[in-house]
Amino acid sequence: MGAVVSEIVPAGTPDPIMTSIGDIAFSTHWLVTPVGTKPLRGTQILVTDFSRTERKTPAWAIVVAILLAIFTALIGLLFLLVKETITVGSVQVTVHNDGLSHATQVFVRSPYEVGEIQQRANYARQLIAAAQ
Repeated sequence: MGAVVSEIVPAGTPDPIMTSIGDIAFSTHWLVTPVGTKPLRGTQILVTDFSRTERKTPAWAIVVAILLAIFTALIGLLFLLVKETITVGSVQVTVHNDGLSHATQVFVRSPYEVGEIQQRANYARQLIAAAQ
């Protein structure tokens, strides 16, 4: 098995991390992943949303509706109108640069977290454009 060859950040000029997504980090000049470090120039980012948001009646509302329907006729059935919105799944972020390819999955619990990952990827794209 061959070793992964990666470029090392010059010791005299460390770049601060500008943003990160999962275990992928971006500085002004470097792409840093667990499988190696490459110059930011030429990096490509792909973001794939595998999350879904659904509305459903929570279990507690069903239990309360059944209990109250038994004791208070039909008034307890109003609890079946209670809905909660849940987001489940993940967002996959993949980076490619000169033989280096790495993907990370970030699990999300709300549409806002999905948007935040998209914003971080867009900011990283701006860093890449500036490094060109």
